[in-house]
Amino acid sequence: MRNFLLQFFTWWNGQTLGTRIYTWRNGEKVGTDEFGNTYYRTRGGAKDPALGHERRWVIYKGEAEASKIPPGWYGWMHHRFDTTPAQEDYRPREWEMPHQPNATGTANAYRPEGSVLRSGERPPATGDYEPWNPAR
Repeated sequence: MRNFLLQFFTWWNGQTLGTRIYTWRNGEKVGTDEFGNTYYRTRGGAKDPALGHERRWVIYKGEAEASKIPPGWYGWMHHRFDTTPAQEDYRPREWEMPHQPNATGTANAYRPEGSVLRSGERPPATGDYEPWNPAR
């Protein structure tokens, strides 16, 4: 009952009831990533007339956060390539970093020196700035 109520009243936690019904009627599961997110496309790869290509969507495990999509699945979701990482032997490239959650709005957010939210003193000006003067 708790899961049903969460699904009915929240959009940020997994999937809504509308998404569940749409996925059940029109979706075809294509795979799952290492975070437990499940990926779908329109059944049979049918093209959406409004888009000109098939619809692709993800149902997040837990809180919905777009940065939780790994690079291989991101490429598939954005139609960069047609095969999913589940269909091929996908290996991340050496420059692809592992997922780090978006820390904006948390205590772990980036706060540069001089920020009012960071302790310490602002670094002194270096003197290399010259303001624009319209009289020149």
